[in-house]
Amino acid sequence: MHDQATTITDVLQQQVTVRPQATAIIDGRRGDRHSYAALQQASIRVAQRLQNEGLRPGDRVLLFQPMSAALYVVLLGLLRAGLVAMFVDPSAGRAHLERCCAIAPPRALIASPKAHLLRLVSPPLRKIPLAFVPYASGRLQTLSIGHLQPPTDSDRLAGAIALSSNDPALLTFTSGSTGTPKAALRTHGFLLAQHRALAHSLSLTADTVDLTTLPIFVLANLASGVTSLIPDVDLRFPGQVDGARVLRQIQQYQPISTAASPAFLARLAEACDRTSQPLPHLQRIFGGGAPVFPSLLATLQRLAPQAAVTAVYGSTEAEPIAHIAYSELAAEDHRRMAEGGGLLTGKPVVEIQLRVIPHQWGRAIAPLKAADFAAQCLPPGEVGEIVVSGDHVLAGYLNGAGDADTKFRVDGIPWHRTGDAGYWDEQGRVWLLGRCSARLTDERGTLYPFAVEAAAQQHPQIRRSALVQHQGKRWLLVEWTQPGDPAELMQRLAWAQLDEVRSLSIPVDRRHNAKIDYPALYRLLAQADGKVGADGEQAGEQAGERKVS
Repeated sequence: MHDQATTITDVLQQQVTVRPQATAIIDGRRGDRHSYAALQQASIRVAQRLQNEGLRPGDRVLLFQPMSAALYVVLLGLLRAGLVAMFVDPSAGRAHLERCCAIAPPRALIASPKAHLLRLVSPPLRKIPLAFVPYASGRLQTLSIGHLQPPTDSDRLAGAIALSSNDPALLTFTSGSTGTPKAALRTHGFLLAQHRALAHSLSLTADTVDLTTLPIFVLANLASGVTSLIPDVDLRFPGQVDGARVLRQIQQYQPISTAASPAFLARLAEACDRTSQPLPHLQRIFGGGAPVFPSLLATLQRLAPQAAVTAVYGSTEAEPIAHIAYSELAAEDHRRMAEGGGLLTGKPVVEIQLRVIPHQWGRAIAPLKAADFAAQCLPPGEVGEIVVSGDHVLAGYLNGAGDADTKFRVDGIPWHRTGDAGYWDEQGRVWLLGRCSARLTDERGTLYPFAVEAAAQQHPQIRRSALVQHQGKRWLLVEWTQPGDPAELMQRLAWAQLDEVRSLSIPVDRRHNAKIDYPALYRLLAQADGKVGADGEQAGEQAGERKVS
């Protein structure tokens, strides 16, 4: 059905035609069900209103709205009108928001009433020319921005927007934790390619229900005829969600699949164990957005023995890259991870090309001929830098900012440098060793902190761990689920030649609540040493590079 589509809006229109009265979104917060036809009509109203306010194709609109049916009505209206939906991670703070608005000034703001309060304290937000509040009463058809008038034509906009695959559609930003945020601009064609990759990787099946926690996946579901159940929890902080509340909604609506961050899945699993309730309805469980360790996969498989439990590897610029099911992990794979082999992420998805090249992170790569590039690519077993290319891989950032560091071309085709170190194994699977910039080199040799953390994560009493180089020594910081034995852990990880194992509550990132927040961690260590200042801050900034997508 999708072969003739050239934009994501084409595919969405096809779904409206095929299943107009099928449920597209279940809004768990309100308990409302919204059909494809209702979504379309409401999005037409949004698009018409924005057109009438003078917004034109290519204009940027900043969206600050929780995951809800209202969010996707607005988003579909923006896409329909050829406008660019701009998203900024709300958990990153006001300074980050203002930096992003300076990089790509929006022409309009659509936000919840609470989010509009930011305009009182933020001059950059007050400078946005147009501001709207989306609201909904009992039925989706009444969802509007301000006071909407019904469209004059229920099938198309007054200004009949003809979209091409190269037209801009979505603008997001990197965290900027180690510098200025980079603006990732996705075209309509990119979103279509990403939808196809996700639909294949996640086995999206029309007329089924999916518990949806990641914003981009709702768009993929809508384009696949899948019903998205948006749970009634605060998805901005997945590590703090009420797992019992999620479990009740799973029991009520019986989704057969879910894709979520490991922190969200861990909270759900804790609720299942606490109440002795399994997950009999789920047939597919996908974890991604942060490292997904085998221990969590094993827990989920125990709670849902009938389900295919899968870890997905991806990044802001390329989602998905690779995946592996828990059932595919062999005893030898667990042994290799326990002995410093890194984290197994599986085979690359068919829609992507992946290569491993010699370490050169921090240096730009000049354009290459295909033969020269092929000669550089490393064989199985050799560690290097992971690079990817494909239709759903971001070819560049807005205005080229950051391209020199993370992009290069081979016979004119763009490739993205993930910044991750890794290697192929003999079966054509990819193993991650962490960030290229994070590897430690001392008199004992080279060590990848993430490889140590992945090995430590196999310990049944460890919630999370972080390896740091502190006072010239190798320290493994551990957050235990119950009191553990540091000496036994050091013996288990003898190959890493650790100097210390210390217990600590380890800070995590705000967005996924799963990645180690190394700058914050180094500040904690500096405070413990009484050395807060330039040295502690510098160590934190350097450590900020240590993250795995």
